Amino acid sequence: MREHFELRETIVTMWAREQGHLDAAREAIRRERRMLEDFIARDQFYMLTLEPYDRPRAGAPPIVWEMAAAGAAFGIGPMSAVAGTIARKAVVAMMDAGASYAMVDNGGDICVLSDWPVLVGIYAGSSPIGNVALEVPPQDEPLGICTSSGTVGPSISFGCADAATVIARDASLADAGATALGNAVTSNSSLEECFAAVDRPGVQGALVIRGREMALWGDVPEIRRARLRPEMITRG
Repeated sequence: MREHFELRETIVTMWAREQGHLDAAREAIRRERRMLEDFIARDQFYMLTLEPYDRPRAGAPPIVWEMAAAGAAFGIGPMSAVAGTIARKAVVAMMDAGASYAMVDNGGDICVLSDWPVLVGIYAGSSPIGNVALEVPPQDEPLGICTSSGTVGPSISFGCADAATVIARDASLADAGATALGNAVTSNSSLEECFAAVDRPGVQGALVIRGREMALWGDVPEIRRARLRPEMITRG
Protein backbone atom coordinates (compact mmCIF):
# COMPACT_ATOMS: atom_id res chain seq x y z
CA MET A 1 0.00 0.00 0.00
CA ARG A 2 1.24 3.50 -0.84
CA GLU A 3 -0.17 6.76 0.51
CA HIS A 4 0.68 10.42 -0.06
CA PHE A 5 0.19 12.65 2.99
CA GLU A 6 0.73 16.38 3.50
CA LEU A 7 0.72 18.40 6.70
CA ARG A 8 1.89 21.95 6.06
CA GLU A 9 5.59 21.74 5.08
CA THR A 10 5.73 17.98 5.65
CA ILE A 11 5.06 16.14 2.38
CA VAL A 12 5.53 12.38 2.58
CA THR A 13 4.95 9.17 0.69
CA MET A 14 4.43 6.15 2.94
CA TRP A 15 4.48 2.43 2.18
CA ALA A 16 3.05 -0.36 4.34
CA ARG A 17 1.14 -3.62 4.08
CA GLU A 18 -1.75 -2.64 6.37
CA GLN A 19 -3.90 0.47 6.61
CA GLY A 20 -3.47 0.51 10.37
CA HIS A 21 0.27 0.98 9.94
CA LEU A 22 -0.30 3.99 7.68
CA ASP A 23 -2.76 5.38 10.23
CA ALA A 24 -0.08 5.06 12.93
CA ALA A 25 2.43 6.92 10.76
CA ARG A 26 0.03 9.78 10.08
CA GLU A 27 -0.77 10.14 13.77
CA ALA A 28 2.94 10.16 14.64
CA ILE A 29 3.64 12.90 12.09
CA ARG A 30 0.82 15.03 13.49
CA ARG A 31 1.99 14.48 17.07
CA GLU A 32 5.68 15.14 16.44
CA ARG A 33 5.00 18.23 14.34
CA ARG A 34 2.69 19.60 17.03
CA MET A 35 5.34 19.19 19.73
CA LEU A 36 8.04 20.72 17.53
CA GLU A 37 5.86 23.65 16.51
CA ASP A 38 4.92 24.34 20.14
CA PHE A 39 8.60 24.50 21.06
CA ILE A 40 9.50 26.75 18.11
CA ALA A 41 6.66 29.10 19.07
CA ARG A 42 8.53 29.64 22.34
CA ASP A 43 11.99 29.86 20.76
CA GLN A 44 12.14 30.78 17.07
CA PHE A 45 15.95 30.82 17.21
CA TYR A 46 15.75 27.01 17.08
CA MET A 47 14.20 27.21 13.62
CA LEU A 48 16.45 29.96 12.30
CA THR A 49 19.95 29.08 13.44
CA LEU A 50 22.34 27.45 10.95
CA GLU A 51 24.77 26.66 13.77
CA PRO A 52 24.45 24.09 16.57
CA TYR A 53 21.63 24.93 18.97
CA ASP A 54 23.11 25.26 22.45
CA ARG A 55 20.35 26.98 24.42
CA PRO A 56 18.78 25.27 27.44
CA ARG A 57 16.17 22.71 26.40
CA ALA A 58 14.65 21.86 29.79
CA GLY A 59 11.20 20.38 29.29
CA ALA A 60 11.61 20.14 25.50
CA PRO A 61 10.12 17.09 23.75
CA PRO A 62 12.50 14.38 22.50
CA ILE A 63 12.24 15.49 18.86
CA VAL A 64 13.84 18.82 19.82
CA TRP A 65 16.79 17.11 21.51
CA GLU A 66 17.23 14.57 18.73
CA MET A 67 17.31 17.14 15.93
CA ALA A 68 19.69 19.39 17.86
CA ALA A 69 22.07 16.49 18.54
CA ALA A 70 22.06 15.39 14.89
CA GLY A 71 22.81 18.88 13.62
CA ALA A 72 25.51 19.45 16.24
CA ALA A 73 27.33 16.30 15.09
CA PHE A 74 28.13 18.17 11.87
CA GLY A 75 28.37 21.70 13.25
CA ILE A 76 25.06 22.85 11.75
CA GLY A 77 21.57 23.79 12.95
CA PRO A 78 18.83 21.45 14.18
CA MET A 79 16.40 22.06 11.30
CA SER A 80 18.88 20.24 9.06
CA ALA A 81 17.47 17.04 10.58
CA VAL A 82 13.75 17.80 10.63
CA ALA A 83 12.61 15.73 7.63
CA GLY A 84 14.65 12.66 8.49
CA THR A 85 13.58 12.81 12.12
CA ILE A 86 9.89 12.97 11.25
CA ALA A 87 10.33 10.10 8.78
CA ARG A 88 12.02 8.02 11.49
CA LYS A 89 9.32 8.83 14.05
CA ALA A 90 6.66 7.69 11.57
CA VAL A 91 8.45 4.40 10.81
CA VAL A 92 8.96 3.68 14.52
CA ALA A 93 5.23 4.23 15.06
CA MET A 94 4.52 1.74 12.27
CA MET A 95 6.89 -0.76 13.92
CA ASP A 96 5.10 -0.28 17.24
CA ALA A 97 1.86 -1.09 15.40
CA GLY A 98 3.36 -4.40 14.25
CA ALA A 99 4.86 -3.51 10.87
CA SER A 100 7.82 -5.42 9.46
CA TYR A 101 7.58 -3.44 6.19
CA ALA A 102 7.39 0.35 6.54
CA MET A 103 8.92 3.14 4.51
CA VAL A 104 8.51 6.91 4.70
CA ASP A 105 9.93 9.31 2.11
CA ASN A 106 9.83 12.86 3.48
CA GLY A 107 10.86 14.89 0.44
CA GLY A 108 13.93 12.76 -0.32
CA ASP A 109 14.76 11.96 3.31
CA ILE A 110 13.84 8.31 3.65
CA CYS A 111 13.52 5.87 6.51
CA VAL A 112 13.32 2.20 5.55
CA LEU A 113 12.20 -0.89 7.45
CA SER A 114 11.74 -3.87 5.16
CA ASP A 115 11.80 -7.65 5.37
CA TRP A 116 12.69 -7.87 1.68
CA PRO A 117 15.14 -5.99 -0.59
CA VAL A 118 13.97 -2.59 -1.85
CA LEU A 119 15.31 -0.16 -4.45
CA VAL A 120 15.75 3.43 -3.29
CA GLY A 121 16.22 5.77 -6.25
CA ILE A 122 18.61 8.72 -6.19
CA TYR A 123 17.18 11.70 -8.07
CA ALA A 124 19.95 14.01 -9.29
CA GLY A 125 17.98 16.49 -11.37
CA SER A 126 19.65 17.45 -14.64
CA SER A 127 22.78 15.36 -14.02
CA PRO A 128 23.36 12.82 -16.80
CA ILE A 129 23.84 10.24 -14.05
CA GLY A 130 20.22 9.20 -13.83
CA ASN A 131 18.16 6.08 -13.26
CA VAL A 132 20.41 5.11 -10.34
CA ALA A 133 19.14 3.28 -7.26
CA LEU A 134 20.51 1.70 -4.11
CA GLU A 135 19.47 -1.91 -3.51
CA VAL A 136 18.81 -1.95 0.22
CA PRO A 137 18.90 -5.44 1.75
CA PRO A 138 16.27 -6.52 4.31
CA GLN A 139 16.35 -4.39 7.46
CA ASP A 140 14.97 -5.47 10.84
CA GLU A 141 15.46 -1.98 12.27
CA PRO A 142 15.02 1.42 10.60
CA LEU A 143 17.69 2.72 8.23
CA GLY A 144 18.01 6.35 7.10
CA ILE A 145 18.87 7.20 3.49
CA CYS A 146 18.72 10.98 3.14
CA THR A 147 19.60 13.24 0.22
CA SER A 148 20.36 16.94 -0.06
CA SER A 149 20.91 18.94 -3.24
CA GLY A 150 22.10 22.34 -4.28
CA THR A 151 20.32 22.08 -7.64
CA VAL A 152 17.07 20.26 -6.85
CA GLY A 153 14.31 21.10 -4.39
CA PRO A 154 13.74 23.83 -1.78
CA SER A 155 16.20 22.75 0.93
CA ILE A 156 18.94 25.17 1.99
CA SER A 157 22.32 24.07 0.61
CA PHE A 158 25.50 26.09 0.24
CA GLY A 159 27.02 23.62 -2.23
CA CYS A 160 26.40 22.54 -5.81
CA ALA A 161 25.84 18.79 -5.51
CA ASP A 162 23.08 17.40 -7.68
CA ALA A 163 22.67 14.75 -4.99
CA ALA A 164 24.46 14.29 -1.66
CA THR A 165 23.21 11.11 -0.01
CA VAL A 166 24.09 9.83 3.47
CA ILE A 167 23.25 6.42 4.93
CA ALA A 168 22.98 5.99 8.70
CA ARG A 169 20.98 3.80 11.05
CA ASP A 170 19.58 7.02 12.58
CA ALA A 171 17.64 8.94 9.91
CA SER A 172 18.08 12.16 11.92
CA LEU A 173 21.85 11.77 11.59
CA ALA A 174 21.55 10.84 7.92
CA ASP A 175 19.47 13.96 7.19
CA ALA A 176 21.83 16.38 8.94
CA GLY A 177 24.77 14.58 7.34
CA ALA A 178 23.30 14.96 3.87
CA THR A 179 23.04 18.72 4.46
CA ALA A 180 26.65 18.88 5.67
CA LEU A 181 27.87 16.81 2.71
CA GLY A 182 25.93 18.93 0.23
CA ASN A 183 27.42 22.09 1.73
CA ALA A 184 30.92 20.68 1.23
CA VAL A 185 30.51 20.04 -2.50
CA THR A 186 31.65 23.09 -4.46
CA SER A 187 32.28 23.49 -8.17
CA ASN A 188 36.01 22.85 -7.85
CA SER A 189 36.22 20.60 -4.77
CA SER A 190 37.47 17.03 -4.83
CA LEU A 191 34.47 14.79 -4.23
CA GLU A 192 36.58 12.37 -2.24
CA GLU A 193 37.74 15.13 0.10
CA CYS A 194 34.15 16.27 0.65
CA PHE A 195 33.40 13.07 2.56
CA ALA A 196 35.44 14.38 5.49
CA ALA A 197 32.34 16.43 6.31
CA VAL A 198 30.41 13.26 7.21
CA ASP A 199 33.16 11.07 8.68
CA ARG A 200 31.36 10.84 12.01
CA PRO A 201 30.33 8.02 14.36
CA GLY A 202 27.07 6.47 13.19
CA VAL A 203 27.44 7.38 9.51
CA GLN A 204 27.68 4.20 7.45
CA GLY A 205 28.27 5.55 3.96
CA ALA A 206 27.67 8.35 1.49
CA LEU A 207 27.31 9.12 -2.21
CA VAL A 208 27.74 12.34 -4.17
CA ILE A 209 26.65 13.17 -7.72
CA ARG A 210 27.91 16.40 -9.30
CA GLY A 211 27.27 16.76 -12.99
CA ARG A 212 28.99 13.84 -14.72
CA GLU A 213 30.86 12.76 -11.57
CA MET A 214 29.85 10.30 -8.87
CA ALA A 215 31.84 9.23 -5.80
CA LEU A 216 31.14 6.77 -2.97
CA TRP A 217 32.44 6.55 0.58
CA GLY A 218 32.03 3.94 3.30
CA ASP A 219 29.40 1.21 3.28
CA VAL A 220 26.94 2.04 0.49
CA PRO A 221 24.27 -0.45 -0.67
CA GLU A 222 24.85 -1.96 -4.10
CA ILE A 223 24.11 0.45 -6.94
CA ARG A 224 21.58 -0.69 -9.55
CA ARG A 225 20.14 0.74 -12.70
CA ALA A 226 16.47 1.54 -12.24
CA ARG A 227 13.99 3.32 -14.49
CA LEU A 228 13.06 6.70 -13.06
CA ARG A 229 9.35 6.96 -12.34
CA PRO A 230 8.45 10.64 -11.81
CA GLU A 231 5.27 9.74 -9.95
CA MET A 232 7.38 8.11 -7.24
CA ILE A 233 9.17 11.38 -6.40
CA THR A 234 7.69 12.89 -3.25
CA ARG A 235 6.74 16.51 -3.85
CA GLY A 236 3.86 18.84 -3.20
